[in-house]
Amino acid sequence: MDAMQLANSLPMWIACGIPVAFVVLQAVLFAKGAYGAGKKVGLTETQMKKAMKSSAVTSIGPSIVVLSGMLSLLVTVGAPVGWMRLSMIGSVMFESIAAGLGTSAVGVTLGTDVMTREALGMAVWTMILCSIGWVLFGTFAANKMDKIEHKLSKGNAGTLTAIASAAIIGVFSAMVASHLSKPIYSLMQKADAAVMSGAYKNALACVLGAVIMYVLTTAANKKNIGWLKEWSLTITILSAMIITAVI
Repeated sequence: MDAMQLANSLPMWIACGIPVAFVVLQAVLFAKGAYGAGKKVGLTETQMKKAMKSSAVTSIGPSIVVLSGMLSLLVTVGAPVGWMRLSMIGSVMFESIAAGLGTSAVGVTLGTDVMTREALGMAVWTMILCSIGWVLFGTFAANKMDKIEHKLSKGNAGTLTAIASAAIIGVFSAMVASHLSKPIYSLMQKADAAVMSGAYKNALACVLGAVIMYVLTTAANKKNIGWLKEWSLTITILSAMIITAVI
């Protein structure tokens, strides 16, 4: 049995299906708990259903991006592992980098060389071990976050909101900046045509996403179009992906 036959075998599907089942169970329990908490704080059925609908719609766009990443992992480390990893983590960039680092340790270039059983094992172990830190931090730090938040905000809810907003803006700004700077970096490194093309497409997708989101948000706010506010992220992601792919 070669590496890819092993990667897509029934035992791998069973092994990968168990953690995915736990993720689904966790989501159900969280949703049930949130629904119960909503009733306790006085939210109406209409408000909670609207919140659930908005959340479901907003998740479509990012989920499609994750699906596209899963397709790339499918051909490199097999369908079961790709399905499991992106069901639990959802970071396409991390999984691809981790798998590539694992295979390179045994002299195999991910996506280029023929996958060996040893390289497959190294890729899977690297993806798993590199994400253990997040699990440990969440396990041991979750019950202390209230104290940390109180110290940071000093009891001021507005300060905490400002800190959280700044953190989110900073993270996404860093991600976008890395893509916008790729064409310049590639020019400085005198990269080949394929690398330059990929760099320009990444930058174009970022710019298109910003423009499309601005137009949709402005229109939704001016015309008070509720459904457009819910679908704006999905429309933006799909539109930017399609236009970039066509160009």
